[in-house]
Amino acid sequence: MLSSRILTTVEAHAEGEPGRVITGGLPNITGASVFEKMQNMQALHDDIRLLMLREPRGNPGLCCNALVPPCDPDADMGFIIMEQTEYPPMSGSNTICVVTVLLETGILPMSEPLTNLTLEAPAGLIKVRATCLNGKVTAVEFRNVPAFAMHLDAIIDVPSIGPIKVDIAWGGMFFVLADADAIGLSLDPDNGSEITRVSEALLHATKEQLPVVHPENPNITGPTLTNLWARPTDPETDGRGAITISTGPFDPDHPNEASGILDRSPCGTGTCAKMAVLHARGILKLGQTYVNAGPLGTTFSGRIIEETFVGPYPGIVPSLAGQGWICGHSNYTLDPSDPFPKGYTVGDMW
Repeated sequence: MLSSRILTTVEAHAEGEPGRVITGGLPNITGASVFEKMQNMQALHDDIRLLMLREPRGNPGLCCNALVPPCDPDADMGFIIMEQTEYPPMSGSNTICVVTVLLETGILPMSEPLTNLTLEAPAGLIKVRATCLNGKVTAVEFRNVPAFAMHLDAIIDVPSIGPIKVDIAWGGMFFVLADADAIGLSLDPDNGSEITRVSEALLHATKEQLPVVHPENPNITGPTLTNLWARPTDPETDGRGAITISTGPFDPDHPNEASGILDRSPCGTGTCAKMAVLHARGILKLGQTYVNAGPLGTTFSGRIIEETFVGPYPGIVPSLAGQGWICGHSNYTLDPSDPFPKGYTVGDMW
């Protein structure tokens, strides 16, 4: 078999959201921090992201992670997160997948009943506590980067829909958040096509009308995801969320044809962004827990562990907890004669 590239991966998911982890076959990715390594990968090795996430090796709902040596001496491992249209600085579900893979495959040593480790994400250091039993990671809880609300109750004019009241918040990524009930939109997963259509139109209208820049890193801009929320239906939870991840470019002349896909999990960074909004409104207090349900009914549990500032913005330091599962081990190859070295997308599902 002739191959110009061989990538070894572990397939995993966190509360339903798939997060492939590349454990071998990467080129040398340079940088003085994992954020710089992410920039280096984006500039020089983006073909790996496309190869892994697009068909025939990937699918629209898939995320991918590249394990890299950390740059911070306090970190045990670094990882770069890859999604269909961007390199997120942070992701809760992908963090949970990475921790599960690192410990259950023995890349990092597991201690039972608790394993403490530190990961370096592009957004910074992530302190992790993994609960372990009989070689299995049964829960992952981590201290996320500070979250904050940048705008509350802004009005965005969305073409073909009308004015929508939104919040913009950072939870490790920038989200535009809106009340699905106020829009008249059901968050039933069977309504996924309409959820993603409205979400993509809202996202790109917000990008045009109210773009944001992280106050401590001007290279991080947004918003890049939509977070529609609704009241809980399960008494054991505090709310529901439907996060849409873009899967293709947006054409302003055809806003109803924008492509996106629902995050299958409750979305870790989206949960933290929602908590920051609730805290900014005085609804969620220091020490309180917020249990967020995703489209599949699975949950992430967040808690405010500190109050802080991010630049001029009052914010929180949230923790987030959930579980991951390994579901496969793979070797992906690229034949030099393959006509699709960067994969492909087709309009029927992208």
